[in-house]
Amino acid sequence: MRAFDFSPLLRSSIGFENLNRLVDFASRLDNSDIAYPPYNIEKLSEDGYRVSLAVAGFGTDELDITVHDNTLIVSGKGRDDQAERERSFLHRGIAKRAFERRFQLADTVKVTGASYADGLLNIDLVREVPEHKRPRKIEIATGPQADVLPPVVEGQRLAAE
Repeated sequence: MRAFDFSPLLRSSIGFENLNRLVDFASRLDNSDIAYPPYNIEKLSEDGYRVSLAVAGFGTDELDITVHDNTLIVSGKGRDDQAERERSFLHRGIAKRAFERRFQLADTVKVTGASYADGLLNIDLVREVPEHKRPRKIEIATGPQADVLPPVVEGQRLAAE
């Protein structure tokens, strides 16, 4: 059950219809495995990002990366082979348990590639903002033409209509 009321915020904003969905998603997270595996998110450039997960002990064949509905899903499943079962550990500090880590991506963020080196899984992301979503300067009309509305181009109606 959600304890937040976002109705005052939603009255003065446009285009944040999925805010409630995101809050519901965040409230459903299971906190038992919230710290495994540890990860970093770094900004490489103005539009470039990298997610690095510490997955020591996993091979590339045991890791899976998928993107579904703006959610980046990284999962790992350790092999249970005969050689692993025959080993006897006095202390096992390197965790190799199955995991699934989810990252919510913005509509404009795309996954461009992934690499694995030195126990780190690096996933490269880039923000691709379409031209129609980039900031643009709006001219303010003055004089006799100020009261005349420009013609509406098909597909460019206001969200309030």
